Amino acid sequence: MYPISTVIKTLKKSTSLFSVNSHSLCSSTLYPEKLPSDSSVLVGYFKAGEFNKVLRVYLNYKQRKIGIHASAFTFSFKSCVQLCRHELGKAIHVDVLKLGLNTNRFVGSSLVGFYSMCKDMVGAHKVFDEITERDIVAYTSLVTGYTQTDDHRAVYKAFTVAQRMQADDVEPNRVTLVMLLQAVSKLQLLNYGEMIHAYAVRRGISFFYEVLKTSLMNMYVKCGELHKATTVFNQISIKTTACWNVMIDGHLKSCRPFEALNLFSLMAQEGHKVDLISLANGVLSCANLGLLRVGKSIHGHMFRTGVQLDVVTKTALIDMYSKCNNCDKAKNIFDIMEDKDVISFNVMMAGYLQNGYPHEAIKSFHNMRRSGLTENEATVLTIVSAFSDLKDIRQGRSIHGLVIARGFESKTDIANQIMYMYVKCDHIDYARRVFDDIKHKDLVSWTSMMKGYENLGNANEVITLFYKMMNLKTQPNPDLVTLTCLLQAFSWLGCVSQIKEIHCHVIRVSMENEITIMNSLLTNYSKCGMYKTSRDLFGQMGTKCLASWNTMIAASGMHGDCFGALELINEMKKEKVAPDEVTFMSALSSCSHAGLVDQGLNLFKMMKEEYGLVPGEEHYGCVVDLLGRAGQLKEAFELLKCVPPTQIGSALGALVAACRVHGNSEMGEVLGRWLLDFDPENSRSYGLVSNLYAESERWNEAAHIRATAKQRGLKTTTGRSLIEIDW
Repeated sequence: MYPISTVIKTLKKSTSLFSVNSHSLCSSTLYPEKLPSDSSVLVGYFKAGEFNKVLRVYLNYKQRKIGIHASAFTFSFKSCVQLCRHELGKAIHVDVLKLGLNTNRFVGSSLVGFYSMCKDMVGAHKVFDEITERDIVAYTSLVTGYTQTDDHRAVYKAFTVAQRMQADDVEPNRVTLVMLLQAVSKLQLLNYGEMIHAYAVRRGISFFYEVLKTSLMNMYVKCGELHKATTVFNQISIKTTACWNVMIDGHLKSCRPFEALNLFSLMAQEGHKVDLISLANGVLSCANLGLLRVGKSIHGHMFRTGVQLDVVTKTALIDMYSKCNNCDKAKNIFDIMEDKDVISFNVMMAGYLQNGYPHEAIKSFHNMRRSGLTENEATVLTIVSAFSDLKDIRQGRSIHGLVIARGFESKTDIANQIMYMYVKCDHIDYARRVFDDIKHKDLVSWTSMMKGYENLGNANEVITLFYKMMNLKTQPNPDLVTLTCLLQAFSWLGCVSQIKEIHCHVIRVSMENEITIMNSLLTNYSKCGMYKTSRDLFGQMGTKCLASWNTMIAASGMHGDCFGALELINEMKKEKVAPDEVTFMSALSSCSHAGLVDQGLNLFKMMKEEYGLVPGEEHYGCVVDLLGRAGQLKEAFELLKCVPPTQIGSALGALVAACRVHGNSEMGEVLGRWLLDFDPENSRSYGLVSNLYAESERWNEAAHIRATAKQRGLKTTTGRSLIEIDW
């Protein structure tokens, strides 16, 4: 029975409630003096969507004490649900109790539906227990109520009700199965879903009910079994738009935008009706693939057909244009939207960030709050990223305060993003406080903190954090970023044995094909003086990218193996790997230090003529240094005249140093004045010119140059060693 206290409380309210409504709703013009005793009027009004009139008719029946059929209660309860008249619905429940119709299966099922829609599953279950002869409708109403709740623990009860139903010899019908499949999708219980599928096949339901097949496909998609959803899809002879939409959405959520776009194209080619969901999915596929032209064609189709876009489709268009680097078009669509919601603001803010406009993202955030919308977790993540990009610690701390005020500080993703913001803003102490307060640290938490200490060059803290993470009971498996950060720390400290341990771990977990970690191993082996090991490892790598070649060429130059670097460039030619500016920079530097003038000049010529690469300041500086070291000062000076004025700084400095080494003070003095005029705020330039004068024993000029640098407030950077000596 429904709790007696609630019934008495509602009974006290019901008299005044009904008297007010009956007095205001009755009208002799609307209803004749003689009212029909059946419920045909209520049915007609309900089907026409006139829910207020349904309740008016009911109240008139009640006031005139006309016998009310059970179906009148059914439609009255349904109207209360549509109008969110929960108190009135409870008052009608009191009338049901007075008439003893609470045990009626039709009225009882309506009551179950009413309390379910009121999010009162305790009341719904009590009403269900009062029904004497429970049929499939009553059971399905209760299953539906549990399925539609947001509490996952309550959703589980839908399966308990289904078991009780079968125990009472009531077989689930197609509607019951659809509701149960929705519960499976929410909870991602694949084994339950497969049992329901098997039951439907055994009873032959799935072959005749398209909604059930669509629900099966959706269930398999939500449970991560896309191939099983495809199998069900292929078995459908006459595919509906909903079937196509589920498949396209499933491929999108499985990070297969190319297959999703192919399905969308096939759907259109076969003449199926394309609705707003289909169009939104097609646009999102183009967004993920960066296909601006195809996305524009879908947008054009919307204009040509005159379809009225909803907020979801407009948001998808904003996302597509943003990801295709057309932020202006995305902004135009966003600005004319009248039905903006939090998601559309989030997508626009993310678009601004992706296109390098963090200030616009922040402005959009403030506009969203002024419009009365409340930020969600995605909003906070985006806005914190904007402040990270700007390195604005003041506003960053204010958004941190907002996070605490909104109760988001317990969310690990948001805490990680705030920690990353403090790291970017060089406030490692604040970042560490946030890190220490995170209750459920994930791999991103540990790695972000390690990266923060790595940026500061604090190798010891990086290693300490790593070992703390590995000592946890539920230790996360380190990924590429974690291992790369750890390798960097070990290389700084010269811990070769630990680098080898990481290498062994990489092999043990079969990460040898991950180019990022292999390139990091190449770099760190060479930095620790193990050039031969890095060269052997490079030869064993099955897959190499351009960064792998560049890493190995730089390592060859670092260890004085210039011919090895040139050999690698020839191998790149054979394997048809096109070098870039970094490749030639490393090779030219190697030739410069080895004194291989002809080979260096050939590389410089190859860079421009064979590969069409435009030399930068570093390349010109390297070639001038190459000629200067070889004593070819005139040739270096001639080359200097060809260097673009904005890129001459490095080359000038190299030639001034060469003039000092080779004792050409006349050319060095001219170049020194040129260097000081070009870069008057660089302390290194003053040091080069001062040393040039000192080499020629022109002490007054040398002192004057140093005094000028001191007057300008310029200071030289002091060199420091990582090796601590205990005297």
